[in-house]
Amino acid sequence: MKRILFICLLLIAVSSCKNEINTAIIPIANFVEPIEIPNIKYGFNLNDFDVVQDTIRKDESFGQILFNNNVSYARIAEIAEKIKDTFDVRRLNVNKPYTVLKSEDSLNQGQVFIYQKDRVEYVVVDFRDSVTSYTKGLPIKLVEKSASGIIESSLSETVVEGGMDYNIALELSDIYAWTLDFLKLQPGDRFKLLYTEKYINDTTYAGIDEIKAAYFEHNKRSFYAFPFEADTINGVLDYFDEEAKTLRKAFLKSPIKFKYRLSSRYSPRRFHPVQKRWKAHKGTDYAAKRGTPILATANGKVIKSGYTRGNGNYVKIRHNSTYSTQYLHMSRREVKVGQTVKQGEMIGRVGSTGLATGPHVCYRFWKNGRQVDPYKQKLPEAKPMDKNLQPIYLESIKDIKKMLDEVEFTTVK
Repeated sequence: MKRILFICLLLIAVSSCKNEINTAIIPIANFVEPIEIPNIKYGFNLNDFDVVQDTIRKDESFGQILFNNNVSYARIAEIAEKIKDTFDVRRLNVNKPYTVLKSEDSLNQGQVFIYQKDRVEYVVVDFRDSVTSYTKGLPIKLVEKSASGIIESSLSETVVEGGMDYNIALELSDIYAWTLDFLKLQPGDRFKLLYTEKYINDTTYAGIDEIKAAYFEHNKRSFYAFPFEADTINGVLDYFDEEAKTLRKAFLKSPIKFKYRLSSRYSPRRFHPVQKRWKAHKGTDYAAKRGTPILATANGKVIKSGYTRGNGNYVKIRHNSTYSTQYLHMSRREVKVGQTVKQGEMIGRVGSTGLATGPHVCYRFWKNGRQVDPYKQKLPEAKPMDKNLQPIYLESIKDIKKMLDEVEFTTVK
């Protein structure tokens, strides 16, 4: 009897366990195979490659990067030769990001090299089969902005303290380079502008796109600036005021862009700090950090580029039959005799060679063969806008000028 009872209890237990197990089983039809989500970047699915990401190090070359990623020297030479017209592999800037896409097989060879030129643009060198090179940009969104500021000390400080991108100060200094002397700004001078910012993926800030309109008030005088393509043949964009007059002059106000100090002016009698005697100083000294670019103040041809004991490294440019300029005490010269230069082109770098006590450029100016003070000359303007284009321009700026006039003098909106 006990044996029969034990068998009955055992059968009940097995049956109970079986029922519990069955209730825990999920039907096969409910299983879904995982789907791989593509990781698309630079036009490639990164899931298909072994991805190496890094930044360019000092003295690191294109060839070295590819060789470190299992590309042979012969293949590297072939790649460099085939893309030389679209991408110069010698011009990789330190600290710029790059990506190498490698095969996932046993060879693990580099197949694609991607160089990030800036936040938006990148270069792709694809050598999986044939070799191709092209430049593309990440998708960007443009956001319209307005901003204004009232000068207390300097333009750059006003821009930064107002929460604006520092590059706005550089852009404004370019626009008004021929019109305003930024060393002579006074407390109470003010500005406002309309511009666009670039964003990647709607959230990542990628810098200033364009200043669409600007207004600067200096010594109670108003200076408007609107971009317009007056040179339709060459597609050159320039800035004009509310009356279609160009802001560009034949000569820049300064051979140094933005950051400098006027350390000595043109003078018929000045005590020379090195020679320790009184003599004429027929130049204007701009003190700036060593290595700062020195710019040609107007288009012209280099007639001298050399070194003397007094001038140090210097460059002289003939602009036309009337005007010439000279730039002294350079740390290095960037142009040669006979070379044609354009206004704003770098011709050398600030130094203290020759008879100089500190890094600066001595800027000298000739009119009809006689040295003069450029700040006391009535210098010519650049070529005016074609009269046929003026009505088109004036009509095009109506709405944006109205928008600019409505911007209040606060900070960023």
